[in-house]
Amino acid sequence: MEANLHRFPDMPSLTDALVELTCRELRQSLARGRRASLVVPGGSTPVPFYAKLAQQPLTWERIFITLTDERWVSTRHRASNERLMREHLFRDAAAKAQVVGLKSFGANSEAGATRAWHRLEVMPRPFDIVVMGMGDDGHIASLFPDDPASALGLDPAQPPGCVAAKAPAEPSSRVSLNLSALLQTRQLVLLATGDRKLQLIEQEGVPAVSKRLPLHHLLVQQRVPVQVYWTR
Repeated sequence: MEANLHRFPDMPSLTDALVELTCRELRQSLARGRRASLVVPGGSTPVPFYAKLAQQPLTWERIFITLTDERWVSTRHRASNERLMREHLFRDAAAKAQVVGLKSFGANSEAGATRAWHRLEVMPRPFDIVVMGMGDDGHIASLFPDDPASALGLDPAQPPGCVAAKAPAEPSSRVSLNLSALLQTRQLVLLATGDRKLQLIEQEGVPAVSKRLPLHHLLVQQRVPVQVYWTR
């Protein structure tokens, strides 16, 4: 399925458009009398998106938020995606939202992956909108090239769930939604910055491209159109 590439001149304009899209999707569910669900990426790139979204006048107490992936560290650790999200999104108007974290008290990410998916049972599905990130190496969420666990997580035949994954850099232990779970959404956005990521996205449209990149599996799937929001 061909991705829809939206190019923005700068991060503020991308942020404005992404916040508008997110609010529209959430409001549609809320208007039907349902609870709404939002899945967001980790890392520093979405911080401007977090900050602006937190100010929006939504019925936040009926909105559930989780992450696409998490590092297997304490939620107080500086590397924790949940900590970053709570600092920048779980505030202002959005402080009433229901946050469902992926990190548990399990001994390792393998045990934690099963617990994480059970915790997500409270979230309305399909998700209303999934906003996910990518890396310069072509990884998505915490599904990395050449990681055996990630290969299982990218298998479209697997049921939706969470998987333990290994990143090439510390902290290496991760928990990630698998591809089937990420695709269980009404709206899917890939947030990308920089020329290297744009090059990978454009190359993934070429049939001969290597299938080892997790990005490839996202862009060739036929379940949900991918809206790519990109800026330098």
